[in-house]
Amino acid sequence: MENKSSEEIKRIVEALLFAAHEPVPIRKIVEIVQGVEPNEVKEAIEQLCVEYNTYDRAFQIEEIANGFQLLSRPEYHEWVSKLVKKSNETKLSHSSLETLAIIAYKQPIIRADIEAIRGVQSGQIIRTLIEKNLVRITGRDEILGRPLLYGTTKKFLEHFSLKSIKDLPKVEELEMP
Repeated sequence: MENKSSEEIKRIVEALLFAAHEPVPIRKIVEIVQGVEPNEVKEAIEQLCVEYNTYDRAFQIEEIANGFQLLSRPEYHEWVSKLVKKSNETKLSHSSLETLAIIAYKQPIIRADIEAIRGVQSGQIIRTLIEKNLVRITGRDEILGRPLLYGTTKKFLEHFSLKSIKDLPKVEELEMP
């Protein structure tokens, strides 16, 4: 297989990110573009970011959930949202968001602890969050009855455009004045 120039690698990476509907890890790009090293892919992504900023493009590359994704810039959200209507799958009720926030910040956590914090039954909401692939069962607790432990998924990171769970806002930043 012939060696690819850095310009060719950059264009291939750009095409892959353009076509992808979810973040693409560097290792996946390396698998697809055989004969290319991870550092060459990373360099191509960095060059594309510089180009997009230099030419003030309406899109940018974001690092999300251990992968990279081509997204429109936040200042164009108003117009893009009119074109792309979010499906019911991604719409979350207040109760679902509350439960998801508890799981995200306290994971791994058992249902009884979620219900103690919320003050209401949460079993159905947890099942719904699992069906939407935002929450997963991460194991079992060692306490009596060995209840299930819940945590967030890669799709959770993607949905909220987070690189990792560490990128969640600090609780102090969320408190109301």
